[in-house]
Amino acid sequence: MLWLILEASAAFFVLVFIVWWTMFSGRKEHNGRPVSAKQEESQKNKGQQARETTDSDPR
Repeated sequence: MLWLILEASAAFFVLVFIVWWTMFSGRKEHNGRPVSAKQEESQKNKGQQARETTDSDPR
C-alpha cells in the first residue's frame, strides 16, 4: 500500500512539474531587451494594417 502511495505522489509531482515547466518556459516577448520607439510604432502599424485588411474584406 505504501508503494502505491509513493508511486501516485511521484506521478503527481511529475505532472505538476511538467505543467509548471510549460507555463513558465518559452520565448519572452522582448527577451529582456529594451524596445525602441521605432520598433513599437512598427508593431502597432502592423496590427492596424492587419485589422484594416480583415475589416474591409467583403463576406
